Amino acid sequence: MSKSFGETQVLEAVDLDIAPREFIAFLGPSGSGKTTLLRIIAGLETADGGEVILEDRRIDRLGPGERDVAMVFQSYALYPHMSVRENMAFGLRNAKVPQAEIDALIADAARVLEIEPLLDRKPSQLSGGQRQRVAIGRAIVKKPQLFLLDEPLSNLDAALRLRTRVELAQLRDRVEAGVIMVTHDQAEAMTLADRIVVFHDRRIQQVAAPMEIYLRPANRFVAQFVGSPAMTMLPVRLVDGGEHAAVMLGDGSRIETRVPRAGLPQGGALELGLRPEHLRVAREGVAADVMLVERLGERSLVYAKLADGGMITGEDVGTSALKAGDRIALAIDGEAAHLFGPDGSGFHRVGA
Repeated sequence: MSKSFGETQVLEAVDLDIAPREFIAFLGPSGSGKTTLLRIIAGLETADGGEVILEDRRIDRLGPGERDVAMVFQSYALYPHMSVRENMAFGLRNAKVPQAEIDALIADAARVLEIEPLLDRKPSQLSGGQRQRVAIGRAIVKKPQLFLLDEPLSNLDAALRLRTRVELAQLRDRVEAGVIMVTHDQAEAMTLADRIVVFHDRRIQQVAAPMEIYLRPANRFVAQFVGSPAMTMLPVRLVDGGEHAAVMLGDGSRIETRVPRAGLPQGGALELGLRPEHLRVAREGVAADVMLVERLGERSLVYAKLADGGMITGEDVGTSALKAGDRIALAIDGEAAHLFGPDGSGFHRVGA
């Protein structure tokens, strides 16, 4: 699949297969092409090249209403002058569905979404979460083969977003359809998706299960985009060792990794990648100066600077007494470390 707007290319060589009833999350920064691809699948944009095939039927030449897909927009897109019941019935009436069948479909969707008491209200009488459920209900009544969700939770406050996320997780088990959700929120993607498709720079960077993305990022971009806070990246050089790579930091500290030495680029610059949970404040380790302590209750995140100026993020206990300016030692779990080559490619321990 490819797509350009004028001279600006927004999708390049995108190729993707999705299994029946699979929940897929398109994750990436703004402008990475994820929403454009969703709109192409929905029929709201036309691709410059490529095909969209749903259950062995090519649909990219069909109109949006003929594709057997249903899209839930970020803005809800409810008709303000219609009741919830009328909003949910609108598309079915246009499709000449018999009224008795419309009533049954609406009743079933309302029961699944727990919005039965809301059917006679107008959108202005609903909360943000209720409107989102109505928008999803309007899609459910069409009984599509594929649901397309465009940032479905972004307009909700934090507490409601968490509750609606749980509702979405429960809903996906009740519908006989696949789901593609566009999001920039990695927590949503990691929580809901069977697989995550990470977009960047017009291309798919990686397609994998959530923990595969986290534990074995394909490249430097994925490693830093997925995970909060971002993975620490430190320049290192490869030193003599055995089967697994040993590297040296700028201050001379030697780190023994479990990354196989075979297959690593020879002679090029390497970076060591470390998640915060693999850097712990300890009595002995790499020396660093504390810049900031973020207290999260169950743990404290420590942002620090190494002697060579490199920035590093580690963890301390939730009751940490550290403060900016303190000199600390950070114990590095080399067995959990990642290495990244000059082109950004990721290399990981076997079995990670």
